[in-house]
Formats: sequence, C-alpha cells, structure tokens
Amino acid sequence: MSESGSGDRTVVFVNRFTVHGPKELFENAFSESAAFLRERPGLIQYTLLRHAERPDSYINIARWSDEASFRSAIGHPGFPAHARALRELCTTEPGLYTEREVFRQTE
Repeated sequence: MSESGSGDRTVVFVNRFTVHGPKELFENAFSESAAFLRERPGLIQYTLLRHAERPDSYINIARWSDEASFRSAIGHPGFPAHARALRELCTTEPGLYTEREVFRQTE
C-alpha cells in the first residue's frame, strides 16, 4: 500500500478550533460549512466536539472516502467563503490523517 499521494483509501480530516468569538456564531458558521461539505462527493461523516472543560475549544473529525474527494471539496469555488467565515471567529489547526488502528464495538 502506498503511503503518499491521493490514493483511494479513507482519510480523516481533523481540525482543532480555538474560538475567540461568540460560540453560537461559531457553531452556526460551522453548520453552514458542514451543510456545504455534505453536498460534496466523498464525505462519509463528521463530528464536531466541544471540550468538556474549555468551552472555547472544539475539534472536528471528518471521514472522507479518499484524499482526492477531500481535496476536491476544499478546492471547490464555494468553499473559501465558508473557511473565511470560520476564521473570523476562531483560529484553526487542521491536519489530514490516515487510519492506523481502528476499534469498533459490535453488539
């Protein structure tokens, strides 16, 4: 398996947000951005988490079918406006990851 390039394996985008504006505005801007990305091919799921002890700290974990789909989504002409709206309310620490170990509880 190749470790580089935009192969056809699942990728996980993780983005940590430190919010410096109103939390409600951030969550609304995130929801609008998420709605846009849900319309792009390849997005499997996402979860927005808020830190239990630091309410200004959030993490988004988004699973994409492959790196090419992720790159296409963020390269879409409509995406920069969403990214800009979020950056007005927070700082971000984004990263794209590949899975190395997964556990899923089955019933």
